[in-house]
Amino acid sequence: MANQVSAKQVSGSVLAASDWRTLRERHRARVDELVGPYLRARRRGVKHPVIDFLFTYYASRPAHVLRWHPGFGIVLADAEIYLDLRGYHRVDGGVSVDPDHLRSRAGALRTTEALLQATASRPARLGCFGLHEWAMVYRTDDTRHNVPLRLGAAGTDAVVDAMGLRCTHFDAFRFFTDAARPHNEVELTRDRQIDDEQPGCLHATMDLYRACFSLAPLIPSDLTLAAFELALRARELDMRASPYDLRALGYEPVPIETPSGRAEYVREQAAIAERGAVLRDTVARRCSELLASIEP
Repeated sequence: MANQVSAKQVSGSVLAASDWRTLRERHRARVDELVGPYLRARRRGVKHPVIDFLFTYYASRPAHVLRWHPGFGIVLADAEIYLDLRGYHRVDGGVSVDPDHLRSRAGALRTTEALLQATASRPARLGCFGLHEWAMVYRTDDTRHNVPLRLGAAGTDAVVDAMGLRCTHFDAFRFFTDAARPHNEVELTRDRQIDDEQPGCLHATMDLYRACFSLAPLIPSDLTLAAFELALRARELDMRASPYDLRALGYEPVPIETPSGRAEYVREQAAIAERGAVLRDTVARRCSELLASIEP
């Protein structure tokens, strides 16, 4: 039958209730270690100029990172609560991700795999120094956050004028001010995204979180949590290197307007890119394996 999922994919490992509940609780505990205080403050309506991005920009919800999924092909015993979630169905021995759901997400899997493989095929470029955030407030009185500029408006503009812009990520570039866009090395477009993405970009690494949670429950939650943790680290560097003064929130600036600041930025960017390369390969291979499980 066309687009039939092989039977072995829905009759694989069976996790006993005690086992999957333990994994679920460990997952939630790790999330609490990472952002528990933030999530509790968020429920009270408190805004955070650094961490909010991972939920507002990506249209993500705390449930996307809090909820544990085993991934396609794993059967959960005594897990009727999962039948209330999208993508699950009942099978012999318990509950598992529905093959019909896998088929419905084939297009998203192919798109994700193609972008991740294209990004991974290029060398990491580490010379942007996080200036995309500076470009978003260049020669304008508007700011994206209710936080003071560390060097003031004129000082911020002067840094962009002196250093130029080498952004490769369209979803950052599209928020540049009109005055900033001509300063970028190239004019970025959505159509060329798969040709321009490169693994040194902090935002390309942060996007791995979106790739994982948007493919849930096909993707196991250990990948989603790893992507979220790395995105959190990348976002923190992103904003520490930004023109904003976030010291009141405990974030020491990375002053990329100085040689020592640029060297610090590149060191941290390279470490994040190295971890991102491993995770990107893992997620791409997972997409490939899921697509291969759909028989022609």
